[in-house]
Amino acid sequence: MRRPRKVWTSLGGVAAAGALAACSAAAPAPPPEVPLGSPARGAQLIQQYGCGSCHTVPGVSGATGLVGPPLTRFGARSYIAGELPNNGDNLQRWIRDPRGVEPGTAMPNLGVSPLDARDIAAYLFTLK
Repeated sequence: MRRPRKVWTSLGGVAAAGALAACSAAAPAPPPEVPLGSPARGAQLIQQYGCGSCHTVPGVSGATGLVGPPLTRFGARSYIAGELPNNGDNLQRWIRDPRGVEPGTAMPNLGVSPLDARDIAAYLFTLK
């Protein structure tokens, strides 16, 4: 049985729309707090730096640590470590030099580069 050309054209349009939706889901836009950041790269870096050995981080495989606070809904929080207002610049500062912000913190300085801190912050701000 042959289907009319119009049906096949409609099915092609649906497939194309699905493909475009998949592309946009794979590369989310950076959050406004870190407009140049890459959330996808940030999630990879969280795994690479081993942040999940101390923190629970939604969306990051194996990030189920219980030493530090869970980072769930991080983007909705008001403060970072109870010290800094939660914004993009302060979060990047905290990620790069936590003991410079709070000398007694248990969070280690992992030698995170400015670019990596930007992308990690971009990911954390997607957690709302």
